[in-house]
Amino acid sequence: MTDKTDKNGITENLKGAAEQEAAQDENDTHEETPEKKDTENAETLEDRLEKSETDAKDNYDRFLRVSAEFDNYKKRTAREISEFRKYANESLIKELLSVVDNMERAIVSANSEENTGTGIIEGVDLTVKELLRIFDKYYVKPLTSVGEPFDPVFHQAVMQEESEEQLENTVLSELQKGYMIHDRLLRPAMVVVSKPKSKENKED
Repeated sequence: MTDKTDKNGITENLKGAAEQEAAQDENDTHEETPEKKDTENAETLEDRLEKSETDAKDNYDRFLRVSAEFDNYKKRTAREISEFRKYANESLIKELLSVVDNMERAIVSANSEENTGTGIIEGVDLTVKELLRIFDKYYVKPLTSVGEPFDPVFHQAVMQEESEEQLENTVLSELQKGYMIHDRLLRPAMVVVSKPKSKENKED
């Protein structure tokens, strides 16, 4: 009886030990080795590092684009402000040009009349000079046209006259002065342009 019991106990113990060993083997199978874990961790870190580098490059490129756009905006704004300051008085000066024209005509007309008082002429002449001085302060200057080749950009031809002394398409006289403001045309000059004499006039 005792021998049978002992045999059963040994059998049970052996069976239990076998089951534990099998369970341990199964656990060992599922457990990762340290080398495998290190490899997987390294791969994860490399992926994260590569992603971080890509994100950093994209952010830097975006920063460069935004900086360039902002620089262009500043330059464009500064140019627009400069243009506005240069030509802010253009409309007012254009209106005053007709005043100068009338005064200059009055001076020419008065000089042709013998009985006109010289004091009036001098007063008008001084007023014209003062206006021109103010124009010059704001970079408004009259065009030099007489004797120059006709240029449709700066001249408006109102008539032609035959001339042997000047080349064809040369400005002979001004009916109204032209003016520039800085590098922009404020008003073209109204001019008389030369043309060659006709055959009939040459024969006469």
